[in-house]
Amino acid sequence: MARIRVLLADDHAIVREGVKMILAKESDIEVVGEASDGQEALDLVDRLKPGVVVMDISMPGMGGIEATQHVRERYPGVNVLALTMHEDESYVFKLLRAGASGYVLKRAAAQDLVQAVRAAAKGEAFLYPSVARKVVEDYLKRVETGEDRERYDGLTDREKEILTVIAKGLSNQQIAQKLYISIKTVQTHRAHILEKLGLHDRTELVRYAIRKGLIEA
Repeated sequence: MARIRVLLADDHAIVREGVKMILAKESDIEVVGEASDGQEALDLVDRLKPGVVVMDISMPGMGGIEATQHVRERYPGVNVLALTMHEDESYVFKLLRAGASGYVLKRAAAQDLVQAVRAAAKGEAFLYPSVARKVVEDYLKRVETGEDRERYDGLTDREKEILTVIAKGLSNQQIAQKLYISIKTVQTHRAHILEKLGLHDRTELVRYAIRKGLIEA
C-alpha cells in the first residue's frame, strides 16, 4: 500500500521535529520534506508532490492561509491540514474557505494528528472536536434566526433537540444518558437528521454551512 507523503510547514523547527516524530511511528505515513514559511512550502509541493501538507497558520512572509489557497489552486490533488495553536473560529473559517481539509490544534493528542492526516489524504474533512462544536453551534444559531429555515423545519422537535446536543459535542452515549433514551434510538435520530438535511455525517454538516455562506470568515 502506498504511503501518505507529508510535507511539514512550520517556522518552528522544534514543532516540525515533534510532528515528524509522531508521524514517523506510523507505517503508512512518510514525511518527505519540511518548510519554514509559506513560499518554501509552495516550492517544495511543486518539487516533492506530497499528498498532504501539514500547515501552520502563523509564519513569517507568506502565512498559512495564503499558502493554503495557493496550494489548492495550483495543486488541487494536494490536501492541506492546518496545525496551529489558534482555536478562534475566525481562523478556522478562513482556513476552510482557503481550501484546507481540516484543522488540528497543537495541543491535540498525537493520535488526533495521525487521524487528521489520514483523513486529509482521503480528501475528508477533519475538525478538532472543540473547533467542530463551535462551527456547528454557529450554524444552529443561524438556523434558529431564520436562515435555511426550510431545511430545518423538516426536523421534528426531538430531532432538533438531538441536533442541539450534537452541536455541543456530546457522544451518542452521552446524548442517550442526557435524554433518557437508548443509544440505538440516538443513532436512529441522527440518521434521520442527516437524511433530512441531505448529508452523510457531521463533517458534511459543517461543510454545508460554510458552502452556503451560513458561516462568515
